[in-house]
Amino acid sequence: MKVIIAGGGIGGLTTALSLHRIGIDVKVFESAAEVRPLGVGINLLPHSVRILTHLDLLDKIANISVETKELVYANRFGQFFWSELRGRFAGYKWPQLSIHRGEFQLLLWSEVAKAIGRENLRSDCHLTSFDQDDMKVTATFVRKSTGEVAAVEESDLLIGADGINSEVRKLLYPGEGGIVYSGNVLYRGTARIGPFLTGASMAMIGSLRQKMVVYPIEQGADQNGSQLINWVANLKEPEGSNLEVRDWNRQGDKDQLLDIYKDWKFDWINVPEMIRQTHTGIFEFPMSDRNPVNRWTFGRVTLLGDAAHPMYPIGSNGASQAILDADALTRALTTGPDPVRALNIYDAERVPATARVVLQNRQKGPDFIMDLMEDRFPGGFTQAEIPHEELATVMKNYKEVAGFDIESLNAKG
Repeated sequence: MKVIIAGGGIGGLTTALSLHRIGIDVKVFESAAEVRPLGVGINLLPHSVRILTHLDLLDKIANISVETKELVYANRFGQFFWSELRGRFAGYKWPQLSIHRGEFQLLLWSEVAKAIGRENLRSDCHLTSFDQDDMKVTATFVRKSTGEVAAVEESDLLIGADGINSEVRKLLYPGEGGIVYSGNVLYRGTARIGPFLTGASMAMIGSLRQKMVVYPIEQGADQNGSQLINWVANLKEPEGSNLEVRDWNRQGDKDQLLDIYKDWKFDWINVPEMIRQTHTGIFEFPMSDRNPVNRWTFGRVTLLGDAAHPMYPIGSNGASQAILDADALTRALTTGPDPVRALNIYDAERVPATARVVLQNRQKGPDFIMDLMEDRFPGGFTQAEIPHEELATVMKNYKEVAGFDIESLNAKG
């Protein structure tokens, strides 16, 4: 069997490795002319790390990531109202890992090149069309820089793993319309500052009207006592704003963010100083997703990752869900010789599962507890006022929806 994957991101590359391991001939076509370590931090949750472990990648990933010890939530005054251990520290069989997205993609790219051969891992190949019949699917790729045809490939299956602006999805759903904007804008950057809390903590601060997420993506402190910290500011746009969905290339205004977060100086982290120490650029992006669809598979063509289910970056689940897609697709292809039937098995498992996560993230996911505390205690709270059981229920329910409640996941082995 031969499979073509459109898209050399985390989902597409993980799928290539997974399919190669079960003996499937794979070719990957990436739209970008050069794969570079772009982006900032992401988190890999235990359910996805389980899959990466089975692909013999855990040690290599661990070398370039931080094993997250705890997740804490604090209000805009820096008061903590929720704390929980994460990954192996919480009793999972697998860790939670914080990692630079671009470094992780480069690692996967290198591993795929070794596994399937560099000649089968093509860059500057942008899918523009495909045709299929009862026996095969034929995909056409062009060089974006020139528009010339770069490849015309036949295969048994085509996997569209080409991101939130997926060309494969546009061809499957030509009347779908655009990306759905949430009304929130993300500002992302990295800074070298002193480690905070355990040095391997992930912190959510504020509420969804004004939020800050911080976590390290480098192990330990350097010789100057600093650690590379990933941060994400999430701000609600004022009513009537005309902001449009766009890519990650637009630079944010550091001075504006410094003014907005000027009072967020806590005894455990100094947010304005962190923003001030960001020298690699601040990237602005309207937080967006797409409405879930009821099927990804059309004959010999299917979707995967952000092409299938782009979601708000709430609950640290985007990359992890793409990795779960790769695993589900691979398992489906081991059920028998009919690849079309296998795609439908994959569809039946992953379409409803990811739709639940997309919709739960729109309802704020686990970060619902941030607005709950802000609305209930706008001026701060005493420790006795924290509704621990109510918060615990929200957090437990999200783990179940997203597929990483500890009992079910550990039972999988």
